[in-house]
Amino acid sequence: KNKGGGGSIIHETFMGNVEMTTVVTRRKRRGEQAALAMLNEGGSDAASINDNNTNEIAALDDDDDRAGSDDEETIERKRQKREILKSLADETIIEEEETVTESQFLQLTLDIPEKPLFKDEDGGLVIPQEPLVNVLRKFDGVSFSDVLAMHNQQTTTESTQDNGTIVSKKRRYKLKTLPNYLILHLSRFKRNGFFVEKNPTIVMFPVKNFDLSSYVFPEGGRIREVPTEDQVKAMSTKELKKLLIDYGREDVANNAIEKNELLQHCLDFVSTSLPDLLADKYDLVANITHDIPAEVGREGTKHNPLEEGSYRCHVQHKATGQWYEMQDLEVTETMPQLIGVSESYLLIFERKGAASCT
Repeated sequence: KNKGGGGSIIHETFMGNVEMTTVVTRRKRRGEQAALAMLNEGGSDAASINDNNTNEIAALDDDDDRAGSDDEETIERKRQKREILKSLADETIIEEEETVTESQFLQLTLDIPEKPLFKDEDGGLVIPQEPLVNVLRKFDGVSFSDVLAMHNQQTTTESTQDNGTIVSKKRRYKLKTLPNYLILHLSRFKRNGFFVEKNPTIVMFPVKNFDLSSYVFPEGGRIREVPTEDQVKAMSTKELKKLLIDYGREDVANNAIEKNELLQHCLDFVSTSLPDLLADKYDLVANITHDIPAEVGREGTKHNPLEEGSYRCHVQHKATGQWYEMQDLEVTETMPQLIGVSESYLLIFERKGAASCT
């Protein structure tokens, strides 16, 4: 967003909100202060070492244990206390830290699961398939996914700061709001040493009526309901305008002169567009695919998919509903059934009813 508080047309069109819960597991040394607290809470005899004073450990080491300075029983008791504290302080423990943050997004990146590739009789690859709903589990609000390991330098720095060594880091995503136009990025490429590899798994997805309501967790739950015709008729002029403005129809609200005209616009909007807007259902409007040459994957060949591959784009003509495939200057008609099983790289979905609100 702009620092001045206003959002650009890009943000208004493509921006959504997501809540991220991050759980970091660290392996660390317990430390002297935690060891003292542990003894105090446990009610051990060693708890009398101090009264919430962490400097007592050093004081124990400074005790005069020479013959005649104290009786042997006291000397032995102090020695045992030091050993207990040192043992507890040096013990390795596992600690979990959970943080919850909310962030905005312009696109959602989906990780395609790695699947084994099989060869056909000619040595080519048999491409596996995966439904989009399986790939979307990352955003189901329940599942945790592994986060990439931190750099060695960061881990070393954290260890030096006595925060311990990170053992694992996992994150859960919970979508709070979805934009009217949703961009899904299928992460196909990764660097493996000196080479770039592509995951060719075909992600199958619906072209129409893609229901995402089970992936959205709005604040306060789903309490939004479509008002009835009687409820709309009972609204004041101010309430009618607010209803339209809240769902992006400010132009209609401001251009209506008479209340009867405004009321009719609201009745039409509530009966046609609003149910779709509240249902979180989407239709595909554009699809970008990445294709690799047929030779890639055959024995004895090594290619960079980003250099050897090519991109194609599928777009729908709204007026006729016809889908077209475009590559460079070549434009051909295509069928939606073929789009849903292509090697998609970027998907753009439009919320049902959103077109009438823009």
